[in-house]
Amino acid sequence: MAAMASAQARPPMREAAREIAPRDRLIVGLDLPSVEAAEAMIKRLGETVTFYKIGMELTYAGGLALAERLVGGGKGVFIDLKLHDIPNTVERATRQIARLGARFLTIHAYPQSMKAALAGAAGSGLELLAVTVLTSCDDTDLADAGYALGVKDLVARRAQQAKEIGMPGLILSPEETQSVRQLLGPEMQLITPGIRPGGTDVGDQKRVMTPTLAIAAGADRLVVARPVIAADDPVAAAENIVAEIASALA
Repeated sequence: MAAMASAQARPPMREAAREIAPRDRLIVGLDLPSVEAAEAMIKRLGETVTFYKIGMELTYAGGLALAERLVGGGKGVFIDLKLHDIPNTVERATRQIARLGARFLTIHAYPQSMKAALAGAAGSGLELLAVTVLTSCDDTDLADAGYALGVKDLVARRAQQAKEIGMPGLILSPEETQSVRQLLGPEMQLITPGIRPGGTDVGDQKRVMTPTLAIAAGADRLVVARPVIAADDPVAAAENIVAEIASALA
């Protein structure tokens, strides 16, 4: 019943979103300790996966060179660094990342950082994604960090600021996807981590959802790491998620 209700409440997809194939909506996070381990996983997954995320752990292990190789091999690449620093540093760092040919780069959704990143990405094909609130955080975590707003209100505020500044997309929990889609309309690209197929461990995530419900809520793409790369059969795990995405879009 919950899945049916969410599907019925799904807002109309923008035209660009309709054109994304189900397989291309899955972004597999290479949350692995070395380039060698990542390359082995990429080889194992083969044509099953078309899009990969390289986060901080792998970046610090030499992952940016891997990103260039993936781009050269026709794969989509998402660099997940969540940049946030003084504007000059963010702008220059973004400009460096843009040279790799990656599709996406994450920026924490602070107005100064978002504006600086847009300046750094100008003239390139790099699309910036503003991170609203990490999926490992809940209201208590935000209060402990000194925020006056809870998760729902802080996500809404940062989403609105990102739209006004001109960011092309957001990273947000699937729990907030439907409300943000309704707030911002169909144009903003929404990408959701915290995806856990039924029966899998949520790990350190606190705001999670299945692939079916996340797509029904209005997500354009889903970021999935452990449920694929830690599976006994990563190919089967990825194929099952792609099939679930396709079913949710039908």
